[in-house]
Amino acid sequence: MFINAAHHLKWDLSSPQVMGILNATPDSFYAQSWVEQENGILQKVTQYINEGVQVIDLGGQSTRPGADRVDIATEIIRVVPVIEMIHHHFPHQLISIDTYQSAVAEAAINAGAHIINDISAGSFDPSILMVVSQYEAGYIGMHLTGTPESMHQIENRTALIPALISYFEAKKQRFKKLGIDNWVIDPGFGFGKTLTENFEMVQKLDQLKELELPILLGVSRKSAIYKTLGIRPEQALNGTTVLNTIGLLKGASLLRVHDVKEAVELIKLIPYLK
Repeated sequence: MFINAAHHLKWDLSSPQVMGILNATPDSFYAQSWVEQENGILQKVTQYINEGVQVIDLGGQSTRPGADRVDIATEIIRVVPVIEMIHHHFPHQLISIDTYQSAVAEAAINAGAHIINDISAGSFDPSILMVVSQYEAGYIGMHLTGTPESMHQIENRTALIPALISYFEAKKQRFKKLGIDNWVIDPGFGFGKTLTENFEMVQKLDQLKELELPILLGVSRKSAIYKTLGIRPEQALNGTTVLNTIGLLKGASLLRVHDVKEAVELIKLIPYLK
């Protein structure tokens, strides 16, 4: 599937891809994903590109449980210079902005970003959908309930997969009215779900294929993995790879990861396992 990306580009998701995480936040749960200095940013992006990344996903607002929210101006100050720098040095590199704020998304697109990665799927700031439509940006919408303050609270439900399908079907209808037909769904691993639901989501990911949209899987070094194993995020690469393997076999189109090299290698091996 080809999806529009800002600046008149097409985003090819006909085969699985890797999205590399780049955090411009000082409070990321995984410290090694936070890059502050210019040389460090360029080194990290160069590393990701050499390892085979397709999309660089930059965020300036941490969404981990307990993270402090920052104002829009601060978020823009954190991400726009980084996007401009990446776009200048690597003009053909796809860049995603991880934000749910329309003003941040628009500033990022104008700075050179191509894709908007919105954890709220337009729920927190509906104007972000107008930015997607106006700039014909690529779009990723995640399953999330509640508000920015309550998004990690677990909602009562009888079955997760039907709830996910219902949620995304409603989003599809809403987005279609705005001319947003092709986009990526993210079932929201680690957001407002029980431990059992998180693992069930990966196990039954193929059931979301009935939505006929590409699926992002974002499990990288998350607490469901490292707390289950009794280890730290820095030690959770092996667990991440296990879940990513199952996710790819179940139909994931995009892996959002801290470890690009390992994810790219995994994608190369998957055709031999089907």
